[in-house]
Amino acid sequence: MTAPIATDVDFMYVFVKDYDAVTAFYENVLGMRCSVRYGRARGAEFQCGNSTFVVFDGPSIGIDFVPNRHAIALRVENFEAAKARLESSGVEFDNVIDSGVCHMGFFDDPDGNALMIHHRYASDD
Repeated sequence: MTAPIATDVDFMYVFVKDYDAVTAFYENVLGMRCSVRYGRARGAEFQCGNSTFVVFDGPSIGIDFVPNRHAIALRVENFEAAKARLESSGVEFDNVIDSGVCHMGFFDDPDGNALMIHHRYASDD
């Protein structure tokens, strides 16, 4: 087997149109720690485990806003507790799935970027 080119995911990002609402959502509802707010552009980095989640105001640099419709999976330790906490903050789930291997709950951030909470309960054996 050939050694992998990539060893980890450094960051993922979504473009937003309502920067203030979306950054408040990631920080206050999802509980991600904001580690950097960009000075010259409207962007921020949020820590999520070993990865960095970037929220970037695309229109402020001339990039048209189109929401990401491919859900980014956010790992949770306790699916039901995470779902209940999000629902108590006003998050509405579009779909909840028990695949037989994992639980997945699909929802959107305030600008319509697709997210999910995910918990794998089956072992890899």
